Amino acid sequence: MNNNDLGLKFIQKPFKIIHVDMDYFYAQVEVRDNPSLKDKPLAIGGPSKTKGVLCTSNYIARQYGVRSAMPTFQAFKKCPNLVLIKPNFSKYKEASKVIHQVFHEYSDKVQALSLDEAFIDVSDCRQLEGSATLIAKEIKDKIYKDTHLTASAGVSFNKLLAKIASDYQKPNGLTVITPENRLKFMEQLDLRKIPGIGQTSMQRFEKLGIKKCSDITNLKVSKVIELFGKKNGIDLYERCLGISNSTVKPMIQRKAMSVENTYNDFLENEEQIKIETNHILDELRRRITNANQYHFINRRITHIKIKLRNANFETYTKEIQVTHSISDDIILNRFINEECSILIKKSVLNFYKGIYHPSIRLLGVGFKFDDYFERQMELII
Repeated sequence: MNNNDLGLKFIQKPFKIIHVDMDYFYAQVEVRDNPSLKDKPLAIGGPSKTKGVLCTSNYIARQYGVRSAMPTFQAFKKCPNLVLIKPNFSKYKEASKVIHQVFHEYSDKVQALSLDEAFIDVSDCRQLEGSATLIAKEIKDKIYKDTHLTASAGVSFNKLLAKIASDYQKPNGLTVITPENRLKFMEQLDLRKIPGIGQTSMQRFEKLGIKKCSDITNLKVSKVIELFGKKNGIDLYERCLGISNSTVKPMIQRKAMSVENTYNDFLENEEQIKIETNHILDELRRRITNANQYHFINRRITHIKIKLRNANFETYTKEIQVTHSISDDIILNRFINEECSILIKKSVLNFYKGIYHPSIRLLGVGFKFDDYFERQMELII
């Protein structure tokens, strides 16, 4: 069986893709505004040395093993002299707006992944004679001129390679992967540098003696499928070859997300309500965490909406006003697991007790997101 029979992607018409990733963005903004922090291990997070998680850290702190999403107490065990600063998202958003305005000087095809990261398709750009490399360099220079912040950029003919390239020479780097040097570049690349491959996957790979992309691509595709399954195996094999057909698309903004379930066997008591509320919150958290294309991270939850429908098809809704920023997945999970869970379960039960017919055929919970921040994001993407 040849590779085409297995459904491997072909390399399509090359695009001119730039991936820009700001260097330790939140921490760099703080160092810019307070130069005395420049030579100190620095992390953004909190709220204290014993509570919360880190949003990011500078490169000095990373030398101690301090990483984003790490609990603060663990970070201080690794680096006792760590400087911890509470996030100032309004300041980061202002810097982000300037950065994304620079992106749009070269293309309307900008896919923002976060405040500090984006793909830019400059295939139709005629500036600088259409050279994606020169455009990437000029973008970096303009960002530094306008914000005094450095960025790393990757240039290639697809999104996957541009993303890999931007991470290759951090900080303040610029790496280009051309169609001609794609295979040579990829064969020596550590598998850890492939987007989507994390620590758990690497532990499995290392047990098999697999460390570099060439350790995968030197195998027959059928063997890779045997080891990792057809879907995951083919996806891994393609990524190790630098093959991706994903295109740059502007992000879709959503004002709300909700989950609701209808029950053939009605919910008849408070214990059933509690169990089903937990299931709905688990699904809501999963959808938001996985919905990067809707850019929920760095949004603000403003309302929680509860919906109940009883056996008589009477529908009741209730909105609860809240204010909670989602700066990363861990903070989102903690909010839903702790504050949100308690609030919603209490509100659902109180709501349930006030309904004339107590048999519930539908239960739903949703979040609304901050309109002001959505307007800000529309300016930068």
